[in-house]
Amino acid sequence: QVQLVESGGGLVQAGGSLRLSCAASTRAFSRYALGWFRQAPGKEREFVAVLTWSNGLTSYAESVKGRFTISNDKVKNTFYLEMNNLEVEDTAVYYCATAAVAGPILSFTRSAPYDHWGQGTQVTVSS
Repeated sequence: QVQLVESGGGLVQAGGSLRLSCAASTRAFSRYALGWFRQAPGKEREFVAVLTWSNGLTSYAESVKGRFTISNDKVKNTFYLEMNNLEVEDTAVYYCATAAVAGPILSFTRSAPYDHWGQGTQVTVSS
């Protein structure tokens, strides 16, 4: 069973930066897309960013474009979410996820295609 483990969350002031990591417990699983989602208190889980494993295509939520960057280190079996110029509105639990089945990149802006999820890591941005 594949496990995804997030790390790197914490408390940061507005304008600051954090880098989230998502480490997979094994290389032996199919992963077409690598995604990050977040859920703020009282809100539904929302898409943040996605990266396709084979060709490196990316897509971002409008609210994070230009501030967040998703990347992947295949050697370390880990993918990342670099978050810069953080805003109070970015406060949420962040989840990483992987999807095994190929599809249009925009299909990975929804939760449904993802079959493995991490446990979440809290990001709190103070004003």
